[in-house]
Amino acid sequence: MNNSRLKHAVVASMMLCGLSFVATGSAWAATATATTAKTPATAAVKLPAGVVKGPSVEGITEYRLPNGLKVLLFPDASKPTVTVNVTYLVGSRHENYGETGMAHLLEHMLFKGSPKNRSIPQEFANRGMDFNGTTSFDRTNYYEVFQASPENLKWALDMEADRMVNSFVARKDLDSEMTVVRNEYESGENSPFGVLLKRMESVAYDWHSYGRDTIGNRSDIENVKIDNLQAFYRTYYQPDNAVLLVAGKFDPAQTLAWIGKSFGAIPKPKRALPPFWTVEPTQDGERSFVVRRKGDMQLVVLGYKIPSALQEDSDALSFMSEILGDTPTGRLHKALVETGKAAEVFSFPQTGYAPGLQLIGAVVKAGEPLEPVRDALIAAVEGFAKTPPTAEEMERVRRNVANGIEKSLNDPQKVGVTLSEEIALGDWRLLFLDRDKLPTITAEQVSAAAARYLKRDNRTVGTFIPEDNPLRADIPAAPSVAEVMKDFKGKDSVLTSEVFDPSQDNINARTEIKTIGGLRVALLPKKNRGEAVSVNMSLHWGDEKNLFNTNAVAAAASAMLMRGTDKFTREQLSDAFAKLKISGGPFNFETTGPNLDAALRLAAHVVKDASFPAAEFEQLRQQWLVGIEASRNEPQSLASTEMDLYFNQYPKGDVREAVSVDEQLAQVKALKLEDVVAFHRKYYGANHGEIAVVGDFDKAVISKTIEDVFSGWDSKVSYAPITRVNADKAPIVKMINAPEKENGFYAARLNLDLNVNDPDYPLLDLANYIFGDGGLKSRLMDRIRQKDGLSYGGGTGLQAGEIDRAGRFEVSAIAAPQNLNKLQSAIREELDRAVKEGFTAAELAGAKSGLLQQRIQNRSKDAVVAAGWTRNLYLNRTYSWSKEYEDKLRAATLAQVNAAFRKAVDPAKLTVVVAGDEAKAKK
Repeated sequence: MNNSRLKHAVVASMMLCGLSFVATGSAWAATATATTAKTPATAAVKLPAGVVKGPSVEGITEYRLPNGLKVLLFPDASKPTVTVNVTYLVGSRHENYGETGMAHLLEHMLFKGSPKNRSIPQEFANRGMDFNGTTSFDRTNYYEVFQASPENLKWALDMEADRMVNSFVARKDLDSEMTVVRNEYESGENSPFGVLLKRMESVAYDWHSYGRDTIGNRSDIENVKIDNLQAFYRTYYQPDNAVLLVAGKFDPAQTLAWIGKSFGAIPKPKRALPPFWTVEPTQDGERSFVVRRKGDMQLVVLGYKIPSALQEDSDALSFMSEILGDTPTGRLHKALVETGKAAEVFSFPQTGYAPGLQLIGAVVKAGEPLEPVRDALIAAVEGFAKTPPTAEEMERVRRNVANGIEKSLNDPQKVGVTLSEEIALGDWRLLFLDRDKLPTITAEQVSAAAARYLKRDNRTVGTFIPEDNPLRADIPAAPSVAEVMKDFKGKDSVLTSEVFDPSQDNINARTEIKTIGGLRVALLPKKNRGEAVSVNMSLHWGDEKNLFNTNAVAAAASAMLMRGTDKFTREQLSDAFAKLKISGGPFNFETTGPNLDAALRLAAHVVKDASFPAAEFEQLRQQWLVGIEASRNEPQSLASTEMDLYFNQYPKGDVREAVSVDEQLAQVKALKLEDVVAFHRKYYGANHGEIAVVGDFDKAVISKTIEDVFSGWDSKVSYAPITRVNADKAPIVKMINAPEKENGFYAARLNLDLNVNDPDYPLLDLANYIFGDGGLKSRLMDRIRQKDGLSYGGGTGLQAGEIDRAGRFEVSAIAAPQNLNKLQSAIREELDRAVKEGFTAAELAGAKSGLLQQRIQNRSKDAVVAAGWTRNLYLNRTYSWSKEYEDKLRAATLAQVNAAFRKAVDPAKLTVVVAGDEAKAKK
């Protein structure tokens, strides 16, 4: 039941070309002979070959032709007229990008003729026929109402059959009809309600094509290609996608025979109709918009997403709509119109085959306060469920709807459009089903349905505010690229670079290693394009004891460095970095050779002379608090934090401890600026550290610069490297609830006794690459993405200690909550298979090739080489270690790799933490 179809205002809002035309001319005007004979509605009708009789309800009988056409015959001799109506199951929701308005434009084009009917409007005029076509979201229909006569009926049937598949849909007709349709579009633009309704659709919907108004976009109307229009016509205008209705005074047997000859001659199409799979997601918060145009009234409209007209709540919501919006008995009329707050009110559903909108609004006199009306409207609508309908209200709706359906069925002209809406939903009998359900709908059902959908987070509010001089920003069309480039003259390149060999031997040979003060320094000058230089610096201070209880303070000190110094404000510092072409921070940055001396001096100044402005410190604290809170319910953060806490073995305050979200918040809230400043003054210094410079620079100049800026700047605390030891923890599997999250996260961890110098490390590196670290082509991604389609992304990680033996193997992946169990099972199955069956020779060869090529590519990047040097110097080694490591990768055998993986990875010992919405996981 869709009450909107019984209201003129609603029908006008949902259909285009909804005004009928009465053709005049030399129409057949024989006077019908009065008869008292019974209508042949129930008489046996001889069926043409291949025609199958279907259901019959209250005088309407369905037939189906072999080509898929459905035929509805509704004989009624009470009036000397006949209605022929063809409904095609295609509307604006079937249009593609750039084709908006095409269904409606095609409706116009079908009046332009076919080879056998070159002037359809003239033929209508000659027969005095009342005719039109209408287009909505889900369907398009064409009808003719005419004086009953065999000649008129046969012509109408032959014409409709002919234009179903033989219409010209020609370029010349499109050129002229486009301007007509554009004028219809322009006419709608004059209507405040029409404009507001279009905006409501586009704002309320994110993806579904109900968010595009049937009239379409002006530029699409003006530029649609005839090829697109013809393809749309050939796809949807076919007998298996249409329903023919004949109603009025006619002979059913003869009519069915004519239909069999005219429509039955059309072949059954071989094409398959395109599927329609877009589902609008649940709205997740109230929306609002304003339209400002010249006008003489104000409007406020509320839009709420509601189910399809086929869903069981649709009937109850139709009752709600009538009870709220009827004039003069509706609740809104009494609350807003009779009190003088609004001039008019309205309420109607705009829905169909897919979920739609319940639209409720008010018209307010220009200049009157609009906000009170909007607030009162929202209160009345969203408070409806708290005041269930009265018995009188329910009975009034039942009576009005039943009367409306009865009048539609008694009017041959209306019956075509009325049944077209039900046909678009899939079955014309829905009209009778909904009517018969009227007595069974209860006030409790109406109230419950309203409570489900008339909610704040499901609301979209639109207002139309008349304004004589709106402040619009017209966006000019983009010029062609040729126009933009016509006067451009390129400059000759003055940038040069050398061909650099990224082998480890060459890197070692080209690098000068020296000690400047407490710093180990690696200088690798090379000719670069643009004189680019990369700098990497690592400074060390503190030890396990003196760093106790300093985690938050140390993090804050580091984060505050770029927020101001004793010479520069934060803004000035940003400008200074830009002027020196510095990208990055004070410890790791890129610049150019001519700027390197000044850049190093500025970086040292930032690290040494930070001023820690109080306002910037408070900004940082608030940003941290917001960021930590934002991560509280994120599945990845939940799982990762839980995993870290489970494996944590260090006491509170230890620099290596894992902390919960609440503990992080407490630490940030407890931060004091004076403690941060004191930490910087006491701990920061350059008596322990490494600096690497790679690129276009002068070694002698930069050596002196480093000595100038860092010599004598020492930390006031002792320093010693901090090692880690893995905790011996029993494996667990834990699920964490993450309500209202559409994605979930899987994490697994297995601690390993592993150092980078162990013989097994390169073997496990290869195994890890094969299993999950090789990008899309890995055992893991082949299973969970390519085969099972469970996850967009996942991978594995292998860590080994450099100065200790605290290694680990980790697996992680994302998936929808309902797929997390399948994901967990799939990962376990692949781990078991890898351990049991091992990897293949082809996989090993691919892993070697992939890893070695990645490493070569990385060494071609100056920033990576610089970072490699600082790490190598910290570990008292050169790039020779890297070369030896790659030799081990090349030498690894399949048996060694499989043995190492089986030795290290026991799937039964993995600790697994999964975070996701438990309610969604159960669906």
